[in-house]
Amino acid sequence: MIDLNLLRHDPDGLKRSLERRGEDPAVVDEARQTDEQRRALALEGDTLREQRNAASKAIGALMRGSAPSETDRARLEEMREEVRRVGERIGAVEQEHATANARLRELLLTIANPPQDDVPDGGDESDNVIVREVGERSAFDFEPKEHWALAESLGLVDMERGAKLSGSRFYVLGEQGARLQRALVSYMLDLHRRDHGYREMGVPLLVRPEVMEGSGQLPKFADNLYHDDEDDLWLIPTAEVPLANLHRDEILPPGALPIRYMAHTHCFRREKAAAGRDTRGIKRVHQFEKVELFHFTTPEDSGAALDALLSHAEAVCSGLELPYRVQEHCTGDLPFQVCKSYDIDVWAPASQEWLEVSSCSNCGDFQARRANIRFRREQGARPEFVHTLNGSGLALPRIVIALIESGQRTDGSVRLPDALVPYMGQAALTPAV
Repeated sequence: MIDLNLLRHDPDGLKRSLERRGEDPAVVDEARQTDEQRRALALEGDTLREQRNAASKAIGALMRGSAPSETDRARLEEMREEVRRVGERIGAVEQEHATANARLRELLLTIANPPQDDVPDGGDESDNVIVREVGERSAFDFEPKEHWALAESLGLVDMERGAKLSGSRFYVLGEQGARLQRALVSYMLDLHRRDHGYREMGVPLLVRPEVMEGSGQLPKFADNLYHDDEDDLWLIPTAEVPLANLHRDEILPPGALPIRYMAHTHCFRREKAAAGRDTRGIKRVHQFEKVELFHFTTPEDSGAALDALLSHAEAVCSGLELPYRVQEHCTGDLPFQVCKSYDIDVWAPASQEWLEVSSCSNCGDFQARRANIRFRREQGARPEFVHTLNGSGLALPRIVIALIESGQRTDGSVRLPDALVPYMGQAALTPAV
């Protein structure tokens, strides 16, 4: 959620930030008018309550005196009538204030995080900036197979049985596939704990609506989420959602920051916007696994934290011997809750495409304001909002796609990177018998 001071004191700057994202800035005017209305109603309510209190005291003073005269009785009746009218107006004002307050909150929840000044301008993902490309792409002296053919021959994935169980874009992992996925997750968790100082957490996969709202998924992305109507719980699209809310409504004590969390979870996405795209294989599916990295920092440290977070995700690509590139999001491709972001894409040599496996993002204080997470710099200091950052470290199953396409050999087997051999107990994946 944006800082209300931006709306009140720099509405034009806020409009420009939305225009940089390619979004309609008209919401700023409506939100500002609603905020002014709400504040005026609050002031009117305070004034009316003061009038009522003064009138009530005057009535009490008259009644405490000697027997009231005819004139006093008439005046008392007028004063009681005034108190009644003021009370009715107070009730109406309070209702109008509650309505304006609710409307302002609705509007604020739809305003995206303003991009940082150094984020490159652009309209969509085609304007993203390639920062670097690392590693050499695999070269073959034979015709390489795409991942869906390899996954079938190796017995890694069974799309038909997945569809039989749950419908399109679900899949079943065979023995080698399940072991490979478990090995990848264990490798990533060990790497991030050992080398990067993350604390592993186990989090729920179903969360309350206010938790989805706190991380920025609701209300904007409701159509792309799975929801249990009876209990009003939402399946998480990423572990970012519960991790962002772990310290909801808390004030962190001095010295608590920075905090680095990680979690391995299943992720659930309806992928409605992707209808008709990437329908072959496991590139775009409704349920997948991911290791998520999450930082809570002070405002002044979040820039350096983003650089560190990006390097931690890159270390996984390097350890798995996968060529990758880093690209910075332009303003038109920034996620809703993010003020600066980088993607990491790995190269799939048979499919001849880059596959996004991580977005490393700085959300500033946007999520912290929605979830009310603050910290104190020292005992007794005024609480301030933390900054939050998140990134995949990394996401499956696209890592699997890149691994098997890059490591395939002429006999149909797939060489595994050295880092995975201790976790798999074998150096290669072999065709299913």
